Parts: sequence; structure tokens; C-alpha cells
Amino acid sequence: MTTPHHPVAVIGAGLGGLTLACVLHVNGIEAAVFDLEANPAARTQGGMLDIHEDSGQEALRAAGLHERFRELVLPGGEATRIVDKDGLILLDEPDDGTGGRPEVDRGELRGLLLGSLPEGTVRWGAKATDARPLGDGRYEVTLADGSIFTTDLLVGADGAWSRIRPLVSDARPAYTGVSFVEVDLREAAVRHPVAAEVVGGGFFFALGPGRGLLAHRETDGSVHVYVALEADEDWLDGIDFTDPEAARTRLLEHFADWDTSLQSLVAEADGALVPRRIHALPVGHRWDRVPGVTLLGDAAHLMSPFTGEGANLAMLDGAELAQSIAARPDDVETALTAYEEKLFPRSKASAAASAGNAALLFREDAPQGLLEMFAAHG
Repeated sequence: MTTPHHPVAVIGAGLGGLTLACVLHVNGIEAAVFDLEANPAARTQGGMLDIHEDSGQEALRAAGLHERFRELVLPGGEATRIVDKDGLILLDEPDDGTGGRPEVDRGELRGLLLGSLPEGTVRWGAKATDARPLGDGRYEVTLADGSIFTTDLLVGADGAWSRIRPLVSDARPAYTGVSFVEVDLREAAVRHPVAAEVVGGGFFFALGPGRGLLAHRETDGSVHVYVALEADEDWLDGIDFTDPEAARTRLLEHFADWDTSLQSLVAEADGALVPRRIHALPVGHRWDRVPGVTLLGDAAHLMSPFTGEGANLAMLDGAELAQSIAARPDDVETALTAYEEKLFPRSKASAAASAGNAALLFREDAPQGLLEMFAAHG
């Protein structure tokens, strides 16, 4: 049986991989995208994303999707509120519609990208388990079902624990010292009025030393909450998340002296609580040019989420890689070199800023550090 061959193979159908495929398609170049999920609806895609004017939105323009993206924006989503542990409002900025970081639902954005690709571009249920060089910049990729394919250009868009990264780098993500637990309050205005009132209409920060409650409104009227704690890497292992009531009680122990309106963001959580350790690659992660393969998004520059850059950079990576390939279709190595020369300094700066913001958010005088940052950018 003949081994299938794809001139361009993208591992991972997240926002970055899909943006790459979309911009390639706009430029008349087809890519095959492989994703481990069984289908596009196999799992929820997470909460809201703020899509930045100079990165994520630029990528959407390159894909010809910016106008349709604007239709997905959550009105009022750029509002920002900062409170202390007593619930005292220290900053309350409304969304006047002039900001450069509109909020959209991640799942709707992913759907927009998927819908713009030719049918069959994404191969679902196709988990890459191994990749090896064949020489001359070609690669053989093995999937979980035992099937294999070859490619002339292999792109790792497969996230934090990338199977493709080892082809170019020995780096692995490390725990940052911060853990999240994500919770939801559904139909917040009706079922959780106290929590809805304290959060407001956009993004919300309640901060104290080493801990915080970060929240935002969703397009369906729910409130998504990130319970953040500076903690040992094994801290989450001591909580039984199969028992939501017991898990909520354990989390609230860390907020015992906080205002009851803030405690309600955890105490009234609906459904499952989802633990997540925050990992990051080393700031300034880079690799030497390896023929026929490159990385984008979290596979290239996983960072903490405290600048909101992860999804935006993944999309910009995808768009710029596609544009570089389209400009040099007969010289892939020059295209990859040009892409990486822009990728490395950009991702280093963002990763450093994310690490700095993590320290700033949870320092001993929190939320003063965040207030100072807003004042400096005022």
C-alpha cells in the first residue's frame, strides 16, 4: 500500500494550526491538518479570549476573516474591574468600544477558522505519536492507529507537550509555581446575582498576596472564574475533584478572610471544578534551523497566561509562517528561516512580560502592582 504524502502537514487543529491552514489556503496552498480530537465538538474550547489589534486581529486580516470576526465580539467585554480582598473596587474601566482587545468566545473563533477551510482539511481522530526525519527535509509521521504519512514540511502546532518539538529542541515546559482551578457560574445574572454584580460586565481581578480570583463574562451569560494560587506543584493532588462540594470547601480555605461576595465566585460554582497547573517553556526558547520542520504557538513558546498573548501569538505565528511560505514557495528553508527570525525575539519579549506579570499580580501588596501597571499604560 502506498504511504500517503502531504506537501505541508500541520500537527494540531488549535487556533494557530488552523490560522496557518487558512492563510495558506487564501494563498492557494493546501495543508493537511491532523488533530487528536475525535471531531470538532469533542470537548469545550475554553472561555473568552481578548484578540489583540496588533497580533490576533492581524492574523485574521491575513485570513480574510476580520469582518466576520467582528460579528463574534462580546459587547462590553473589554470592561475591566480590580478589587481587593474586601471587595473594594479600586479600578472600574468601562468598555467604550474603542479598545484594541475585543473579547470573543474561543469556540466561536475556532469555528470561524474551521468553516473557512475546504472540507477534509482537518483529519480528526489522528493523534501523532512519533515523527522521524527521512533526510532531505522530509519526515515520516506515525499516528496512534498505526498509520503513517510523509511530508515535505512538518509544522508542530500541537501545544505544550508537543510531539514535534523534540525534532528541534530538548526543552520541556516547567511548572511556574502557579496553579489554577477553573469554575463556572451559569446564568449568572439570574442564578448567581451577587457574583454577577461583583464581577461586572467584563474582566475582573480580585487579588491578594499569592492568590487571586480572575473572572470574565461569557457570551452565554455565565461567568468563568480562575481560582489562582501560588502553590507547590503537587498541591492540586491533595484535592478530590471528583467531589465538587469538598473541592470548593478546600479552595475556600485559602480565601477565608475575603469578602463573602468574592467567596461566592467559588462557593456557588456549578458543575465540575477543573484543575490546571501553569507551565512555561524557558523565556527565550529557540532552536537551530532544522530542515523541513518548525513550530508555532505553545509548541514554540508556551508561557503563563498573564499577558493574554498565547492565542494571539499562535495565530500571528500561523499567519506569518503561511505568508513566508507563500512568498517563497520554491524555497521552504529560506521561508522557515525568515519566519523564525521574527518568531524568536517576539516570543521572548512576550514570555518575559508574562513571567513578570505573574510576579506582579500576586506580590505581597497585591493588587497594587496591577493598579500601577494600568496607571502606567493609562
